[in-house]
Amino acid sequence: MAVSKNSFLYKNGLSIVVVSLFFIFLFCQLITGWHVKNDELAEHHLPPLTLYRYFLSPHFMQATFENWESEFLQMGMYVLLTVMLRQKGSAESKAIGEKEEVDKEPVPHEKAPWPVKKGGFILSLYQHSLSISLGILFVLSFIFHFIGSLNNYNEGQIDKKLGIITWKEYIIDSQFWFESFQNWQSEFLAVASLVILSIWLREKGSPQSKPVDAPHDEN
Repeated sequence: MAVSKNSFLYKNGLSIVVVSLFFIFLFCQLITGWHVKNDELAEHHLPPLTLYRYFLSPHFMQATFENWESEFLQMGMYVLLTVMLRQKGSAESKAIGEKEEVDKEPVPHEKAPWPVKKGGFILSLYQHSLSISLGILFVLSFIFHFIGSLNNYNEGQIDKKLGIITWKEYIIDSQFWFESFQNWQSEFLAVASLVILSIWLREKGSPQSKPVDAPHDEN
Protein backbone atom coordinates (compact mmCIF):
# COMPACT_ATOMS: atom_id res chain seq x y z
CA MET A 1 0.00 0.00 0.00
CA ALA A 2 1.36 3.40 -1.01
CA VAL A 3 2.14 5.84 1.79
CA SER A 4 0.89 9.41 1.38
CA LYS A 5 3.65 12.03 1.23
CA ASN A 6 1.74 14.03 3.82
CA SER A 7 1.52 11.16 6.30
CA PHE A 8 3.44 11.03 9.59
CA LEU A 9 5.09 7.77 8.53
CA TYR A 10 6.42 9.21 5.25
CA LYS A 11 7.74 12.37 6.90
CA ASN A 12 9.38 10.53 9.81
CA GLY A 13 10.15 7.14 8.28
CA LEU A 14 13.92 7.38 8.74
CA SER A 15 13.68 8.06 12.48
CA ILE A 16 10.98 5.44 12.99
CA VAL A 17 12.96 2.69 11.23
CA VAL A 18 16.29 3.56 12.87
CA VAL A 19 14.79 3.74 16.38
CA SER A 20 12.87 0.52 15.77
CA LEU A 21 16.07 -1.24 14.71
CA PHE A 22 17.79 0.12 17.81
CA PHE A 23 15.20 -1.47 20.11
CA ILE A 24 15.17 -4.73 18.15
CA PHE A 25 18.94 -5.12 18.36
CA LEU A 26 19.03 -3.97 21.99
CA PHE A 27 16.53 -6.70 22.83
CA CYS A 28 18.63 -9.23 20.90
CA GLN A 29 21.68 -8.08 22.85
CA LEU A 30 19.76 -8.50 26.10
CA ILE A 31 18.69 -12.07 25.29
CA THR A 32 22.05 -13.24 23.98
CA GLY A 33 23.97 -11.50 26.77
CA TRP A 34 21.69 -13.16 29.31
CA HIS A 35 22.59 -16.58 27.93
CA VAL A 36 26.30 -15.73 27.85
CA LYS A 37 26.23 -14.54 31.48
CA ASN A 38 24.32 -17.61 32.67
CA ASP A 39 26.78 -19.88 30.84
CA GLU A 40 29.59 -18.15 32.74
CA LEU A 41 27.74 -18.61 36.04
CA ALA A 42 27.12 -22.27 35.29
CA GLU A 43 30.86 -22.79 34.77
CA HIS A 44 31.40 -21.54 38.32
CA HIS A 45 28.47 -23.61 39.67
CA LEU A 46 26.50 -20.46 40.51
CA PRO A 47 22.71 -19.97 40.15
CA PRO A 48 21.50 -18.38 36.90
CA LEU A 49 20.07 -14.87 36.67
CA THR A 50 16.51 -14.11 35.67
CA LEU A 51 16.15 -11.93 32.58
CA TYR A 52 15.09 -8.98 34.76
CA ARG A 53 18.11 -9.36 37.06
CA TYR A 54 20.39 -9.59 34.04
CA PHE A 55 18.87 -6.39 32.62
CA LEU A 56 19.97 -4.62 35.83
CA SER A 57 23.34 -6.37 35.97
CA PRO A 58 26.78 -4.77 35.49
CA HIS A 59 27.43 -7.21 32.62
CA PHE A 60 24.59 -5.76 30.54
CA MET A 61 25.33 -2.21 31.70
CA GLN A 62 28.98 -2.43 30.72
CA ALA A 63 28.31 -3.97 27.29
CA THR A 64 25.59 -1.43 26.45
CA PHE A 65 27.28 1.80 27.50
CA GLU A 66 30.66 0.64 26.19
CA ASN A 67 29.14 0.81 22.70
CA TRP A 68 27.05 3.94 23.24
CA GLU A 69 30.16 5.73 24.48
CA SER A 70 32.05 5.09 21.24
CA GLU A 71 29.09 6.03 19.07
CA PHE A 72 28.61 9.42 20.73
CA LEU A 73 32.37 10.06 20.61
CA GLN A 74 32.39 9.29 16.90
CA MET A 75 29.39 11.45 16.07
CA GLY A 76 30.49 14.37 18.26
CA MET A 77 34.00 14.39 16.84
CA TYR A 78 32.68 14.02 13.31
CA VAL A 79 30.38 17.02 13.71
CA LEU A 80 33.28 19.14 14.99
CA LEU A 81 35.88 17.90 12.50
CA THR A 82 33.64 18.57 9.49
CA VAL A 83 33.36 22.20 10.61
CA MET A 84 37.12 22.72 10.35
CA LEU A 85 38.51 20.09 7.97
CA ARG A 86 37.95 19.27 4.30
CA GLN A 87 38.39 16.24 2.04
CA LYS A 88 38.55 16.95 -1.66
CA GLY A 89 35.94 14.95 -3.56
CA SER A 90 34.14 13.54 -0.50
CA ALA A 91 30.37 13.80 -0.18
CA GLU A 92 30.93 14.09 3.59
CA SER A 93 33.00 17.28 3.31
CA LYS A 94 32.09 20.89 2.68
CA ALA A 95 33.39 22.42 -0.54
CA ILE A 96 37.00 23.55 -0.50
CA GLY A 97 37.54 27.31 -0.29
CA GLU A 98 33.82 28.15 -0.35
CA LYS A 99 31.30 29.36 2.19
CA GLU A 100 28.22 27.19 2.43
CA GLU A 101 24.68 27.64 3.75
CA VAL A 102 25.65 26.18 7.13
CA ASP A 103 28.38 28.81 7.54
CA LYS A 104 26.13 31.87 7.32
CA GLU A 105 25.25 33.90 10.39
CA PRO A 106 21.74 33.12 11.72
CA VAL A 107 19.06 35.67 10.89
CA PRO A 108 15.83 35.85 12.95
CA HIS A 109 12.68 35.23 10.93
CA GLU A 110 9.14 34.00 11.54
CA LYS A 111 9.92 30.28 11.39
CA ALA A 112 13.38 30.45 12.96
CA PRO A 113 13.95 28.40 16.18
CA TRP A 114 13.28 30.46 19.31
CA PRO A 115 16.98 30.68 20.34
CA VAL A 116 17.68 32.49 17.05
CA LYS A 117 14.95 34.98 17.84
CA LYS A 118 16.20 35.31 21.43
CA GLY A 119 19.79 36.04 20.47
CA GLY A 120 22.66 36.66 22.89
CA PHE A 121 24.04 33.85 25.03
CA ILE A 122 21.10 31.56 24.19
CA LEU A 123 21.90 31.85 20.49
CA SER A 124 25.64 31.31 21.10
CA LEU A 125 24.81 28.11 22.98
CA TYR A 126 22.29 26.99 20.36
CA GLN A 127 24.83 27.42 17.55
CA HIS A 128 26.85 24.60 19.11
CA SER A 129 24.00 22.65 20.73
CA LEU A 130 24.48 19.55 18.55
CA SER A 131 28.13 19.01 19.50
CA ILE A 132 27.43 19.97 23.13
CA SER A 133 24.60 17.42 23.36
CA LEU A 134 26.70 14.67 21.80
CA GLY A 135 29.55 15.56 24.16
CA ILE A 136 27.28 15.27 27.19
CA LEU A 137 25.92 11.93 25.96
CA PHE A 138 29.49 10.70 25.48
CA VAL A 139 30.50 11.71 29.02
CA LEU A 140 27.40 10.09 30.55
CA SER A 141 27.92 6.90 28.55
CA PHE A 142 31.60 6.85 29.54
CA ILE A 143 30.66 7.14 33.22
CA PHE A 144 28.02 4.39 33.04
CA HIS A 145 30.40 2.17 31.06
CA PHE A 146 33.03 2.65 33.75
CA ILE A 147 30.58 1.88 36.58
CA GLY A 148 29.25 -1.21 34.81
CA SER A 149 32.72 -2.43 33.87
CA LEU A 150 34.08 -1.94 37.40
CA ASN A 151 31.15 -3.75 39.01
CA ASN A 152 31.28 -6.55 36.44
CA TYR A 153 35.02 -6.99 37.04
CA ASN A 154 34.53 -7.09 40.80
CA GLU A 155 31.69 -9.59 40.48
CA GLY A 156 34.10 -11.82 38.60
CA GLN A 157 36.69 -11.35 41.32
CA ILE A 158 34.15 -12.36 43.97
CA ASP A 159 33.13 -15.44 41.96
CA LYS A 160 36.81 -16.43 41.84
CA LYS A 161 37.17 -15.65 45.56
CA LEU A 162 39.69 -12.91 44.83
CA GLY A 163 39.89 -9.35 46.15
CA ILE A 164 37.93 -6.50 44.58
CA ILE A 165 39.50 -3.24 43.45
CA THR A 166 38.50 0.41 43.88
CA TRP A 167 37.47 2.79 41.09
CA LYS A 168 40.82 4.59 41.45
CA GLU A 169 42.64 1.34 40.68
CA TYR A 170 40.29 0.37 37.87
CA ILE A 171 40.46 3.72 36.05
CA ILE A 172 44.10 2.97 35.21
CA ASP A 173 43.53 -0.73 34.56
CA SER A 174 44.18 -2.01 31.03
CA GLN A 175 40.88 -3.94 30.98
CA PHE A 176 38.71 -0.82 31.05
CA TRP A 177 40.73 1.06 28.44
CA PHE A 178 40.92 -2.02 26.22
CA GLU A 179 37.11 -2.07 26.19
CA SER A 180 37.03 1.61 25.18
CA PHE A 181 39.82 1.68 22.61
CA GLN A 182 38.61 -1.41 20.73
CA ASN A 183 35.36 0.44 20.07
CA TRP A 184 36.81 3.89 19.47
CA GLN A 185 39.16 2.71 16.73
CA SER A 186 36.37 0.87 14.93
CA GLU A 187 34.13 3.95 14.94
CA PHE A 188 36.77 6.11 13.30
CA LEU A 189 37.54 3.36 10.80
CA ALA A 190 33.86 3.45 9.80
CA VAL A 191 33.91 7.25 9.46
CA ALA A 192 37.13 7.19 7.44
CA SER A 193 35.63 4.55 5.15
CA LEU A 194 32.56 6.68 4.46
CA VAL A 195 34.58 9.86 3.93
CA ILE A 196 37.08 8.24 1.56
CA LEU A 197 34.83 5.78 -0.30
CA SER A 198 32.30 8.54 -1.07
CA ILE A 199 34.99 10.19 -3.24
CA TRP A 200 34.75 7.42 -5.85
CA LEU A 201 31.64 5.38 -5.04
CA ARG A 202 27.95 6.34 -5.27
CA GLU A 203 24.56 5.37 -3.88
CA LYS A 204 21.75 6.81 -5.98
CA GLY A 205 19.19 8.66 -3.86
CA SER A 206 21.32 8.87 -0.69
CA PRO A 207 22.25 12.28 0.78
CA GLN A 208 25.48 10.60 1.96
CA SER A 209 26.52 10.21 -1.70
CA LYS A 210 27.29 12.62 -4.50
CA PRO A 211 25.12 12.42 -7.64
CA VAL A 212 26.01 9.34 -9.65
CA ASP A 213 27.36 11.44 -12.56
CA ALA A 214 29.38 13.84 -10.38
CA PRO A 215 33.14 14.05 -11.00
CA HIS A 216 35.32 12.32 -8.40
CA ASP A 217 37.04 15.57 -7.39
CA GLU A 218 33.76 17.44 -6.79
CA ASN A 219 32.50 17.84 -3.20
